[in-house]
Amino acid sequence: MKTITNKTTRPLVVPLPRGKKLHLGPRKTGQITTEAAEHAGVQKLVDAGDIELSDEHPSAGGPSGGGPKGHGAQGHASGGVIHRSGDR
Repeated sequence: MKTITNKTTRPLVVPLPRGKKLHLGPRKTGQITTEAAEHAGVQKLVDAGDIELSDEHPSAGGPSGGGPKGHGAQGHASGGVIHRSGDR
């Protein structure tokens, strides 16, 4: 996997193999396959300086593979209240 970074201040549509497109916001990053990084449309944007490719994802300084610490299961907690439904 390669990390792609939009170096411009405008959103970009990056053409990928097999007719796919990557919509990338200003100064945002995304991931594409190594095969997609070699696509002519991607190379054209790299040569123009609009995007940058790197081999690894930039980390936020946290441990790899982990999410926010101290957070349990996410979702809606009912608080133990039973809600009846249907005809009564």
